[in-house]
Amino acid sequence: MTKKYQKLGLSILFDAIGMTSYLIPGIGELTDIIWAPISGFLMTRMYKGNIGKAAGIFTLFEEAMPAIDIIPSFSLMWLYTYVLKKEEKEPKIIDIDAN
Repeated sequence: MTKKYQKLGLSILFDAIGMTSYLIPGIGELTDIIWAPISGFLMTRMYKGNIGKAAGIFTLFEEAMPAIDIIPSFSLMWLYTYVLKKEEKEPKIIDIDAN
């Protein structure tokens, strides 16, 4: 299994952990207080550089805020990194007409 797909598996797992707070009404919000900083830290470790730091901050607040922690931030970051951003790396060809 490549590193790319290991990150996908971890992303799905971490998003699932973040959503478990919906399983226990009332107590679930308490688990978000614990999970929010952990998830922010994990995001910065999985994705290096400024984009990882920005995603870590987003994940921290997303998990800490009630009702929006259903956003699968780890999976979205994986999609951005390995699907959307990949397209940006392809060289752009500019056709210059000599006429």
